[in-house]
Amino acid sequence: MRDHESGTRLRDVLCNMVFPRRCPVCDDLIPVGEGLICRQCAAKPQYIVEPRCRRCGKQLMGDGQEFCADCQRRRHVYDYGYALYDYQSMRKSVYRFKYGGRCEYAAFYAQEICRWLSHEILLMDADAIIPVPIHPSRLRCRGYNQAELVAAELSRLTGIPMYDKLVQRSRKTVPQKELTIQERQNNLKKAFNISTNVVKLNKTILIDDIYTTGSTLDAVALELKRHGVKSVYFIALCIGEGM
Repeated sequence: MRDHESGTRLRDVLCNMVFPRRCPVCDDLIPVGEGLICRQCAAKPQYIVEPRCRRCGKQLMGDGQEFCADCQRRRHVYDYGYALYDYQSMRKSVYRFKYGGRCEYAAFYAQEICRWLSHEILLMDADAIIPVPIHPSRLRCRGYNQAELVAAELSRLTGIPMYDKLVQRSRKTVPQKELTIQERQNNLKKAFNISTNVVKLNKTILIDDIYTTGSTLDAVALELKRHGVKSVYFIALCIGEGM
C-alpha cells in the first residue's frame, strides 16, 4: 500500500512538471509539490458552515433559525442539500471552471467536498450520484458538463456510483440568472426527462455548480421522484446570501 501511494505521488509530481497545474482560486501556476491550490490562496475560499439552512444549506446568521427566508417562503421538491462555498469568494473560480475550460478544477472541488461534507454525505446513504445535465447544444458548444466532471471525481472518491446518462435535458431553456422565481419554474417545465427505469434507486445526490433559487434542482428532483426515487439530496459548489 505504501509503495502504491509513493508511486502515485511520484506520478503526480512528474505530471505536474510536464503539465503544471493552475490554482483554482487565482489561476496562477502552482509550484511543484504544493498540491491543488497555491499557498497564497489557501485561506481565500469562504466555506458554508453551521448555522446553515436545514433545507438549502445557505449560511444563516443566527443559531435559533432553522430555515433561510427563501425556504420559509416556498417549498422544495428536493429533500435537502448543502453548498460548499459562499458564492462571492469563489465566483471567478467557478466561472473559469464553467466557461473557461478549466476542467482540472473538478478534482480540487471534489476533494474539498469530501473534506468538508464527508459526514453529511455518509448520512445521506445515497446509492447514486447524478450530475444536473445540460442541453446537448450547450454540451457541444462548451465541450463538457461541469457538474458531470465534479460528480465523476466525487464518485471516484466516495465509491457511490455516478449515473450520468440517467437524467437528460430535453428542452433548451433560456439562462436562469435574469429570471424571477416564477419565471425560472416556468422556464424549466418539461426541461428534463428520465432515460431509463430508476425504481431500483432509493436515495440520490444531485451535483450542480451554483445554487440560486433551487428551481433547477427541484425540476430534476420532480422527475426522479415521479420515477420512484424516494429521497433526492443535492450538493452544490456555491450558494449566495441573497439567492
